[in-house]
Amino acid sequence: MPEYFKVKHLFLSVMRLASLFSGGKDSLMSLYLMEQQGHDITVLVNIAPRCDSSFMFHTPNLHLLPLMAKSMGKTLVQAEGGLTEEEDLDALEKTLSTLDVEGVIIGAIASDYQWDRVNRVCEKIGLKVFAPMWRKAPDIVLREMIDADVRAVFVAVMAEGLEPSWLGRELDMAALEELNSLSFRYGINVAGEGGEYETLVLDSPLYSRPLVIDMIEESVSRDSAIMRVTKAHLGSR
Repeated sequence: MPEYFKVKHLFLSVMRLASLFSGGKDSLMSLYLMEQQGHDITVLVNIAPRCDSSFMFHTPNLHLLPLMAKSMGKTLVQAEGGLTEEEDLDALEKTLSTLDVEGVIIGAIASDYQWDRVNRVCEKIGLKVFAPMWRKAPDIVLREMIDADVRAVFVAVMAEGLEPSWLGRELDMAALEELNSLSFRYGINVAGEGGEYETLVLDSPLYSRPLVIDMIEESVSRDSAIMRVTKAHLGSR
C-alpha cells in the first residue's frame, strides 16, 4: 500500500486513548480536540507529585478531579508520584502500563521538557503520544479555548505582572488581551507554558454539569499566589 494511503488510514482510524489530566485548561482542551476527531477516550490519568514545584505535572486542586471526571462520564486513574522527576515518571509508566489503550494525549504546547519525557516513557511501553496543540501559537490556542466555551479560572500565578488579584478570574478575551500586554512587557508565555500560571476548568463542552466553587483559601508569598478550592460541587444546567 502506498505510504500516502497508510498515513490517511492511520489518521481516520479510531483509537483507544488515555488522557493525562490535571484539571487545567491545556489538558482539557487537548482531550476535547482529540474527541472531536472521533477517538475513544474514556480514561483520565493523573500523577500527583509529592513535590509542589514539580516541572512535570500540574499540582493545584487535584482533589477536584473526581468531580470533573464524573461530570465528563470518564474513569479517573490517579497515582501518587514522588519527590523527584524520575519517581514521577516511574509512576506514570506503571500507571499507563495497566491500561488497555493505544496512546496517550498530553496538553503540551511548547514545553520540550514535558514532551521529551512523556515520549520516552510511552516509547518504552509501546504507546503513541498525541499533542494536538503542539507548537501552536499560544495566543491562538487560548482564543480557540475561549471560542470552544472552555471556562477556566486562574488558581495560581507565579510571574512578574500577574498579581494575586488574578486568582479566581476567568480566562476570557479581556484576560487574554492583558496577558498579551504582559507578554510584551515582561516576556511571559501567554499560555503559561513557562509555569507563569495555572488554571482550573469550571465548565466545557465535555461537562454534563459545571464545577461550582463554594469555598477557597488563598496563600500569597513574594513570588506567587495560589488559590486552593476547599469545597466545591457539581451544579446544574
